[in-house]
Amino acid sequence: MKLKICGMKYPENILEVGSLLPDYMGFIFWEKSARYFDGEMPNLPQSIKKVGVFVDASLEEILAKIEKYDLRAVQLHGHESVEFCENLKKRIPNLTEIIKVFSILDIFDFQELKPFEKSCDYFLFDTKGKLPGGNGTTFDWKVLENYPSTKPFFLSGGIGIEELDNVKQVLKTNLPVYAIDVNSKFEIEPGLKEIERLKDLKIKIIDAFKIHHLK
Repeated sequence: MKLKICGMKYPENILEVGSLLPDYMGFIFWEKSARYFDGEMPNLPQSIKKVGVFVDASLEEILAKIEKYDLRAVQLHGHESVEFCENLKKRIPNLTEIIKVFSILDIFDFQELKPFEKSCDYFLFDTKGKLPGGNGTTFDWKVLENYPSTKPFFLSGGIGIEELDNVKQVLKTNLPVYAIDVNSKFEIEPGLKEIERLKDLKIKIIDAFKIHHLK
């Protein structure tokens, strides 16, 4: 299982988090976000995939950010259509992944996913709230028991250390959980991550994943 740390903002903190070698680091390019990133990107280890998070951005804006920051993944957090995703897929570099976000509260119609299967590499399930993301709350993960697809997905929405036992329960269902995505539960303030808590998280994720596979 992969780890994505999202909502990075400050260069020194970005380097500190990068030293933990998460699989993905997310940078939000939505100006209304308190974690909006518009600075110089520090040099990060090549193993870390930089993710650009967009909310109903234009194709041109996304392509410009991919080039400027050498993004390896694009996370679409708005109302992007199937056609938009298809057009984006045709124009981005081959190694750049598309992650389409769907927000859930207590119910969700998984038929919404089917048209996106070919154009998106992963889905991401987050909690429906006032903002497109970073609301700091979890949704009812039992909804995912009805997930009809084999496409791997990111599990997001208010995940902290306290939620890892519930993450283990999701893993036991053999759903195709590809990664967990953390953000606000590991912050001192928006965009500033608490390194020691992230270190603890990574250790616990590794242990949980080992136990899962031993079973």
